[in-house]
Amino acid sequence: MSTGDLLTIEPQELKFPFELRKQISCSLVLLNKSDNYVAFKVKTTNPKKYCVRPNTGVMSPRSTCDVIVTMQAQKEAPPDMQCKDKFLLQGVVASPGATAKDINAEMFNKEAGHHVEEWKLRVVYVAPPRAPSPVREGSEEDSSPRASVSDNGSLSASERTVISTPYVERNEPQDNSFEARALISKLTEEKNSAIQQNKKLQQELELLRHQSSRSRRSGGIPFIYVVLVGLIGIILGYLMKRTSPVTLPANDSV
Repeated sequence: MSTGDLLTIEPQELKFPFELRKQISCSLVLLNKSDNYVAFKVKTTNPKKYCVRPNTGVMSPRSTCDVIVTMQAQKEAPPDMQCKDKFLLQGVVASPGATAKDINAEMFNKEAGHHVEEWKLRVVYVAPPRAPSPVREGSEEDSSPRASVSDNGSLSASERTVISTPYVERNEPQDNSFEARALISKLTEEKNSAIQQNKKLQQELELLRHQSSRSRRSGGIPFIYVVLVGLIGIILGYLMKRTSPVTLPANDSV
């Protein structure tokens, strides 16, 4: 906490949980502990990097004001996470009933004889808060129920149920094994049936092939042979016509 005759400022450092490419904000609380109206102004060495709201204002006596400082998103981290930026907060007594519109630079001019209080605040980068780690569950030994024996050496009904539960669970694999064997038997039967149907189809196909070959043999002379014989006859007739002797007409005597 930083204090003066006019204002008290909390905290004394601006701590930003630094994260790349993300806007980060922190707040200042100003307390006017005097009976006067106090005007304040916030300055920084890097105005393009930070946004201060409000950066000027007038506080009534015994009042408080929250100032929000927002750092713009940064593309890279500074070396060793050290920041040299600083802020300067100035406070001066204002006339009663003054507002933010009445603030001017002359009010904070020390050379003009005004009593100006100043507070220098530095910027500190801190690591962002980490997400809480998941709670580990207890070990199986700790979480598993255990039966207790009474003084007379007998167990209660609920404890006997807990103890007998593992035996019921052991029967489940046997049921699963029986279902698996039944499924395998069914698949085997379907496979054998498919093989028999395949053999039957092959026999029918072979029978159709034999019938087709018989029909070809008993069909007589194929039509193509008839066509070939006709063509050969036409060609022979044409050749014989060309080779026959030509009869010349007799010349009349004069």
